[in-house]
Amino acid sequence: MEIDSGTTAWMLTAAALVLLMTPGLAFFYGGMTRAKSVLNMMMMSFGAIVTVTITWMLFGHSLAFTDNPSLALNTFVGGFDALGLQGLVDTATADDGTGMPSLVFSMFQMTFAIITVALISGAIADRAKFGAWMLFTVIWATVVYFPVAHWVWGTGWLNTMGIEDFAGGTVVHINAGAAALALALVLGRRQGWRKEPMRPHNLTLVLLGAALLWFGWFGFNAGSELAVDGITGLAFINTQVATAVAVGAWLLVEKLRDGHATSLGAASGAVAGLVAITPACGFVDPWAAMVIGLLAGAACAYAVGLKYRLGYDDSLDVVGVHLVGGVVGAVALGFLAAYPATDQQSEGLFYGGGFGQLGLQVLGPVAVGAYSFVITWIIGTIIHKTLGFRISSEDEVTGVDITTHAETGYDLGTVHASGVSSSNGPVTAPVTKKVDA
Repeated sequence: MEIDSGTTAWMLTAAALVLLMTPGLAFFYGGMTRAKSVLNMMMMSFGAIVTVTITWMLFGHSLAFTDNPSLALNTFVGGFDALGLQGLVDTATADDGTGMPSLVFSMFQMTFAIITVALISGAIADRAKFGAWMLFTVIWATVVYFPVAHWVWGTGWLNTMGIEDFAGGTVVHINAGAAALALALVLGRRQGWRKEPMRPHNLTLVLLGAALLWFGWFGFNAGSELAVDGITGLAFINTQVATAVAVGAWLLVEKLRDGHATSLGAASGAVAGLVAITPACGFVDPWAAMVIGLLAGAACAYAVGLKYRLGYDDSLDVVGVHLVGGVVGAVALGFLAAYPATDQQSEGLFYGGGFGQLGLQVLGPVAVGAYSFVITWIIGTIIHKTLGFRISSEDEVTGVDITTHAETGYDLGTVHASGVSSSNGPVTAPVTKKVDA
């Protein structure tokens, strides 16, 4: 098949948009932490870009998107035909039927792996060793993300059964949310949790991060069609509709429950809507996207409070937003799918598809969530018991930025030196008259 220049140009753009989402996540998470941890939180996202890029190139693509010679193992993980991305250089044709060079597809999928790993970091803000986190990202991507991507998007068992996941509700968000819960339990609660205020230190950064995520998510969702056609447009507009409605739903819950609609709620509601529409964006009508956004915004607004009832310290609400939002979107497909990717048997219950697809949309999140939780708990526990995953209590009180990175997010001393006083307002410098000679 000849390379389609239009498809290739769009997919290069989509890949860049999705990559931008990880720095956007760094701003989103960074603003939600306390000031003494902002750099470490952002570094965890940038660190994931480094480790996942390398592992994807070496063996990640191969494990996710090639076939295993053993038919029994192929249901679980791919093979080794593309180690180091060998054999994927297309100079004249694209032989995989997508119309784009194979390396463009690989780059697009790499960006998904990167942000999935980075999402987990929000659950362990303020208290994780940076070196231990970097090691964790390599192991987790290898034994959790790459196999799960093969299950759903490769030739693995969930794909064979007919699960629908357009852009990663199961592979990305449920996977990361379950892992976040496990890792939060392994590391334990922060010092002073529920006793000291741990409010976001910079809501402007949070809103900036949410805006970058929202912008990049159009590449995330619409790009997952791997073409430029009507479904691409459907995924694009559904992403906008669901996200806007989820923001409104979250703010309404806040207003009714707390008496105030907050900027943090708007940012969190946007992410909740983006998460929920991700698996469904190419399969549902815009009115259904509105329903999904409404459900996700309200459900996630309530779900973020579960950590206080159940006693786990998910610092930045990865579980409440990504796990819960991912489940809402994945299961909603069992009811609302109108444009199945394969055949009519995968239509939703409301479109005559029966209970088979609905059952599969429940099975996928349960299987992926359970696998991710258990394996993450094992990985985290081994690292914690051997190298140590958590910083010392003294370092946590001082702040992980200064103790780990020898930096601070805000060097206010230079501001004071330039003539701004934090207590008395501007400091006026002496005025010297110019005297004519």
